[in-house]
Amino acid sequence: MASENLKPEKLAVLIDADNTTSSCAQGLLEEIAKYGIASVKRIYGDWSSPLLSGWRSILLKHALVPIQQFAYTKGKDATDMGLIIDAMDLLYSGHFDGFCLVSSDSDFTPLASRIRASGRMVYGFGREKTPEAFRQACDRFFYIENLGEAGKGKDDIVAVPNAVMAASPDIAKPAAKPRQMDGTTKNLLYKSIKDATDETTGWAFVGKIGNVISETRPDFDSRTYGYAKLSGMLRELRGLQFRTDEANRMYCRKIPFGDLIKLLDEAFNKFKNAKGWASLDVTGKYVKPRWNWEEYGFESFTDLLSKVDHVEIANDSMRMQVSIAP
Repeated sequence: MASENLKPEKLAVLIDADNTTSSCAQGLLEEIAKYGIASVKRIYGDWSSPLLSGWRSILLKHALVPIQQFAYTKGKDATDMGLIIDAMDLLYSGHFDGFCLVSSDSDFTPLASRIRASGRMVYGFGREKTPEAFRQACDRFFYIENLGEAGKGKDDIVAVPNAVMAASPDIAKPAAKPRQMDGTTKNLLYKSIKDATDETTGWAFVGKIGNVISETRPDFDSRTYGYAKLSGMLRELRGLQFRTDEANRMYCRKIPFGDLIKLLDEAFNKFKNAKGWASLDVTGKYVKPRWNWEEYGFESFTDLLSKVDHVEIANDSMRMQVSIAP
């Protein structure tokens, strides 16, 4: 019960207004609230610029403290320097458990690395175009396209002239289409399940799976693939069994289909008749003591076989199909 007495993390939220759209503000702060209390919320930019009109209209609503940074020299980003200086001052104060750096600019990579070296958490927020160096320098990195920004900035788009809209980062852009789960992503999920599996129980806590993924892929987010939660993404994978405990925490484990296939081959060759078919009843009675399908959530032997490739069922019999390579 000690976890209930833990205080929420105190977070310093530092936003690069010149490099972040105002339409993400609501979703951004809601996401940050999942990880702690935003004790400091500062936003940096040249507030004399018309490009920041969207941010100016919501400063009070979100209790954001604007920090003025004039562009003293053309081509030089004073906003970056001001944010970095403030971040270091806040770090040295020792009052914060973590920092939220909101920008798509790789110039903040050394800052993120320095804060992490001090033992503080770093949550990065930026567009999908954010350079990998900055994403990897954070403990967790979130794409603002996943935070519900699409559709929230329609009023801004109508109110701002086309010329300004084209140049301003303050304008909402359509959310990117969800990515498809490719082979690399599936392999990442399967490997993370394996690494998170408790050897004594054989089950992996979904929350731990997420932590394992974040250790190597700080920018991984199920919402990028169109799933609200990691659990929904895992359910799309083949060969997994799920359960929840009394606290409604979800666990999963990989069903050992490899062992099952070997056993089915053994049983089929043992009981097949002259026509190449084996009785479902006889085969099932042989398999169950050696591979109890009920433990993996299958109601019957037939239900199990329906999930196995290269098995054909006809009437009360089955046979193993041999796939011939071309």
